[in-house]
Amino acid sequence: MKKVEVEVTDMRLSGSSSGAYAMVLSEVNGERKLPIVIAGTEAQSIAIVIENMKASRPLTHDVFKAALDAFDIRVMEVNIHNMVEGVYFANLICGNDLQTEEIDCRTSDAVAIAYRFGCPIYCAESVMKVASIGPEEMNRVSEADEEESAETPPKKRTIKELKKELSQAINREDYELASRLRDEIQRRENPKSE
Repeated sequence: MKKVEVEVTDMRLSGSSSGAYAMVLSEVNGERKLPIVIAGTEAQSIAIVIENMKASRPLTHDVFKAALDAFDIRVMEVNIHNMVEGVYFANLICGNDLQTEEIDCRTSDAVAIAYRFGCPIYCAESVMKVASIGPEEMNRVSEADEEESAETPPKKRTIKELKKELSQAINREDYELASRLRDEIQRRENPKSE
């Protein structure tokens, strides 16, 4: 499996559902970005480590790390290896001097654990090809989040560009943006129906 290293470069409230966050994983040696919607608890757990903060009591991911440390098990890397219907699949690659195991894990938990162990996070190239967006599209997503009250996306893009963005929004599970893009595409394709 060809894979690329990624890191968390942004975490913000997602406009798609209340309490959810958009975690942005960016290529370490590239420009593609992989936005993933995660729950607030995992977003907080990741942000605490990235910001070098300490929770007053151990969080679940801290307990998991402490348990693995107690038995001399290391998490060597995280692999985001698949995406099916907008759901990402990840594995923790764990081991000690005797053996190595792959453990199935939610992507948000895998990232939180990776940051605690200081290990690399990889994403399969096949997933990046399908679900990542470039810097221009990321700027448009950011603008759309900031302009949530707007009824339709800006008219400057072609229908082909809007359809591509619609597909990407669906893959990211950003259904609010997808709905606005769908409405704009329909409005442009059927101007007489207004």
